[in-house]
Amino acid sequence: MSSHPYDAILIVSFGGPEAPDEVVPFLENVTRGRGIPKERLEQVGEHYFMFGGKSPINDQCRDLIAKLEPVLADAGIDLPVYWGNRNWRPMLTDTVQQMADDGITNAIAFVTSATSSYSGCRQYREDIERARAEVGESAPVIHKIRQYYDHPGFIEPMIDHVKASLADVGEDARLVFTAHSIPISMSSTSDYVAQLTEASRLVADAVGRDDFDLVWQSRSGPPHIPWLDPDINDHLEALHAEGVESVVVTPIGFISDHMEVMFDLDTEAKATAERLGLGYSRAGTVGTDPRFIAAIVELIEERRVDGPVRALGELAVRPDFCVDGCCPAPQRPAKRPA
Repeated sequence: MSSHPYDAILIVSFGGPEAPDEVVPFLENVTRGRGIPKERLEQVGEHYFMFGGKSPINDQCRDLIAKLEPVLADAGIDLPVYWGNRNWRPMLTDTVQQMADDGITNAIAFVTSATSSYSGCRQYREDIERARAEVGESAPVIHKIRQYYDHPGFIEPMIDHVKASLADVGEDARLVFTAHSIPISMSSTSDYVAQLTEASRLVADAVGRDDFDLVWQSRSGPPHIPWLDPDINDHLEALHAEGVESVVVTPIGFISDHMEVMFDLDTEAKATAERLGLGYSRAGTVGTDPRFIAAIVELIEERRVDGPVRALGELAVRPDFCVDGCCPAPQRPAKRPA
């Protein structure tokens, strides 16, 4: 007997352009109301054009769903899977409308962000509620499931990827974990840094290392607003100055090789390492590893039928339903006088 009578699963992601003429409209959606400098917007747009104007993230969501559906079926979970994005087609509101048209009343939402923060958790819940409000009374109730940065199905594939990178570049390589930088005003009101530190520690411990670095990438926003640092490229410079000879860079804050991994790590950071003469290997993300797909099913069952809770590490497991007031939106500083 189901504890929660859900009748659908909703995958919620960031979204990305799939053609050159979609890049600028996509970036306008991403940066609306955030005051991102025009030069930064243009710079990010060039990142997409380097790869033909297409982000890989939508194809990665399609692949995730294609791998998830048969595993759900094998587990006896007969629920349709929908997909909606924050910033590009399929837009979340359109998906929620389709769910309403299909008669869906209660859905579980899996978000492609493993950690707590305003942008990685609460904002997605706000996106969902905004989409429901736009659809109106026929919109289904949609519940987001908990963070999964410490789920064995996330950590174990990352361990294997780090081991493979160490074998590639040398067992003495420095372990450098990366995640998206966010404003200090956002990180200070969430467990973002603590969760990423714990995930990094779990991976480092499993490969027999008691030291590692957690650094940041993909910063955007006005330079006078404090963000998490150091940046990965600055950190590579510092490691080189210390005499470090090689690094394994692991994008612990991402679940797939989307644009920020492809450009910021595979292009920019790799070029920095090559310029410095550092050996460089970038560990893979979990992608559609069968263990990660199984973890998604476990998280669904944890909510749907009060299934067992699996988590590694020393941090308390986040509540399966977010508490009121968690991960609040950062306060935007007043504009500096001209």
